[in-house]
Amino acid sequence: MNAIAYDTVTEAVNGLRQRGFTVDFNLQENCIVCHEDKFDVNDFEIVEVYRFEGDSDPSDEAVVYAIQSVNGIKGILVNGYGISADAMSAEMARKLSIHKP
Repeated sequence: MNAIAYDTVTEAVNGLRQRGFTVDFNLQENCIVCHEDKFDVNDFEIVEVYRFEGDSDPSDEAVVYAIQSVNGIKGILVNGYGISADAMSAEMARKLSIHKP
């Protein structure tokens, strides 16, 4: 369970940044990436998850993940879900879905 509640994606991202999650991760099919670094599903842990639903538009739905890599890099991954979800491997989908709030 998350210790802090946020009302918007922006609040979640800003709050996590203030708590040291400063790197922006991007999702690829079977890993997350930041600049030149790639982390497969065994190279990171999901520390916190925040899910946001669009009031009137399903494309506004998003999940904010606070992530820490095995080598201590802390960052944020923002990903859509439902119809706006990014393509990913089954293994990555399982890792992310385990941590749904």
